[in-house]
Amino acid sequence: MNNVERVTPTPAQEQAALAWLSLLHDQPGSGDQATFSQWLQADPAHGEAYARAQVLWELSEVPARALADEDALALQRYLNAMNPSRRSSVRRWSGALAMAACLLLMISLGSGWQPLRWLDDLGADYVSAPGQIRTVTLADQSQVTLDADSAIAVDFSGGERHVQLRRGAGFFSVTHTGEPFLVDAEKGQARVLGTQFEVRLQPHGAQVTVLSGRVGVTADKGAPQQILTAGQQVAYGDGAAQPLHAVDSEAQLAWRQGWLNYYKAPLAEVVQDLGRYYPGRIVLLNDELGKRRVSGSFPSSNPQAVLSSLQGVLGFEQHQVLGQLIIVR
Repeated sequence: MNNVERVTPTPAQEQAALAWLSLLHDQPGSGDQATFSQWLQADPAHGEAYARAQVLWELSEVPARALADEDALALQRYLNAMNPSRRSSVRRWSGALAMAACLLLMISLGSGWQPLRWLDDLGADYVSAPGQIRTVTLADQSQVTLDADSAIAVDFSGGERHVQLRRGAGFFSVTHTGEPFLVDAEKGQARVLGTQFEVRLQPHGAQVTVLSGRVGVTADKGAPQQILTAGQQVAYGDGAAQPLHAVDSEAQLAWRQGWLNYYKAPLAEVVQDLGRYYPGRIVLLNDELGKRRVSGSFPSSNPQAVLSSLQGVLGFEQHQVLGQLIIVR
């Protein structure tokens, strides 16, 4: 029996294979086919790299479409803000992006290709990177601790201190100066009445958690204000607030010490949180799986280890793509 030794492609060869796969899915010419054949025969590793690329293509088609739609919308918002005359430019190529281009960019550029983050950062004054918890001191000596992958914009003018939460979450320790301190998130606002508190963006609104003191929260302009005290939390979205309720605020805010604590939380929420600590992207493909409940305390420093631990309990599949994309299904 002959033993066939398998070769391991280099990252550059894997990138080239993905580029060829993208090109060959887009009506290549005869010259492209000939050049591809030459490339394929030039090195045994090229064949192995192309076989891996084909597997990744099948695995990644669904998340590629979802991320392409997300990125196309973000780029459209960016172009609208920068140059109104180019409003239709993204839509003309977003369909093509959804297949070959998006998959190639996701894998080759990783976390660098995230227009939603670029757009948030465009008007931000302070930003934290994925996996980074950052504390900044504002001009009034108030402190803001940014959760991983978060961004804020600051405007201290007109007799008021405004902070806009553009992405992620921030924990605020406010210095009293006599001027109002307000945190704007989505359409709502948190007004400091003497406190330490967190504001966290959610898919359709925001959530406010108070560690000490008091915070007045409104879900929209003209909406009634709810007063939160230590150990209370409220979420709002679409102009309406949910009833406030008691929480273990120390446990909820343990991310500042590197821990993520959950009690009967949907897996989709856990995956979303872990995504802020992962340098690439984590995509959950199974909606029913996302509804399953998770309880526990997990270190935020190693998202992949947390997913592996949850995998052992919940029995899902996870696939890592070139260190930049984790697919959970």
